[in-house]
Amino acid sequence: MNFLRSTFSSLSEKNFRYFWIGQCISVMGTWVQRTAQTWLVYQMTKSAFKVGLPSAFQFIPILALTLVAGTLIDRFPKRTILLVTQFGFLILGAIMTTLVYLKIVQYWEILLIALGYGILQSFDTPTRQSFVVELVGQKNLMNGISLNSTIFNLAKIAGPSLAGLLMVQFSVSFCFLVDTISYVAVLFGLFLIQQKNVVASHSHERIWSDVKDGLSYVWRHSAVRLSAELMLVVCTLNYNNNVIIPIFAKTVLHSGAQTYANLLSATGIGSLIAAFLMSYLSRFGLQRNIYLYVGVGTAALQAAMIFVHTYWMAMLMMVLIGFCNMIFLNQSNASFQFSIPNELRGRIMSVYVLLNQGTTPVGSLFVGGIMDVSSGFWGFPACGFLALLLLAPVLIKNRPLVTKWLHPKTEN
Repeated sequence: MNFLRSTFSSLSEKNFRYFWIGQCISVMGTWVQRTAQTWLVYQMTKSAFKVGLPSAFQFIPILALTLVAGTLIDRFPKRTILLVTQFGFLILGAIMTTLVYLKIVQYWEILLIALGYGILQSFDTPTRQSFVVELVGQKNLMNGISLNSTIFNLAKIAGPSLAGLLMVQFSVSFCFLVDTISYVAVLFGLFLIQQKNVVASHSHERIWSDVKDGLSYVWRHSAVRLSAELMLVVCTLNYNNNVIIPIFAKTVLHSGAQTYANLLSATGIGSLIAAFLMSYLSRFGLQRNIYLYVGVGTAALQAAMIFVHTYWMAMLMMVLIGFCNMIFLNQSNASFQFSIPNELRGRIMSVYVLLNQGTTPVGSLFVGGIMDVSSGFWGFPACGFLALLLLAPVLIKNRPLVTKWLHPKTEN
């Protein structure tokens, strides 16, 4: 009972429960959509590079807009921003569903809709990240971060598996319909939330001045700066599963949509185990030594995929990669949010989102190009070896802080 109470402590807050349950449903719909879209594009184009391009189109706006979005998030009520973005996602989902159902969808339309998703996501993701502390309070922040991460990984398991089932039993268009309907759940949850103290600065400073304040904070605080440098490498190169796995399933394992969905679900299982573990360990504060181990570990595991040629070995490796990836993002999030001023939270979390998702276009295009030139076999190893090469100077440059993190005293 104590284990359950510690693991789910932030759900004692009614507003966070509404938010969390709505997000569970919505994010699962998003993973159904992502899985179906990747398979649809590969069936349409037979090109690894073109499979990666929608991902790049979706995340380019994050690269361009997220820092500006962070200043607006600090100025206006976060619940209002989320209502607007979630309704926008619902509209885009309805358009995509119609195009695929009528069998008139074109590749350029998929790219354009991905761009629309990216624009909305530039505002939605940092808002959701910075909204957690308003719903759970500082005391339960670490647990709220972990459970918020769990949403993503529950969806990562159920979403691809459900997408594989729906594609086989019904159609690809039905997957997009499920995604569209799922946004109703999060909108309903947001309408139920009632806040007494809304954090909004209503600043009249110039936007660039606010952006500079957020970046300056990240640069001045060595722990946040090291986290940012680690994320720049790991998130660019080691979070491209959506691009690599369908090609790996087709060209290395010689299988189809179900194997693709199973491999994605395996990463989700590893991530879910890690998310619940970190939810329980959240009462002990930041785990910076584990953070460093999994950052290097996820790159090493992807490099080790050079030895993987069988389905069951691939499934095991996906579980391990998902486990490391989840802990890395969980602790990156905590490192950014730990003891930061509330009036800067939106701007600082926009930097986190920029590093987490805005760097994805670079990694997607890199690995898509590698696999087009070679094959799906080289997707994981190319990213893993390059990440290890780039992590070495980051760790050496920050050696005193790295040593301190490896021999920690618990932070509360």
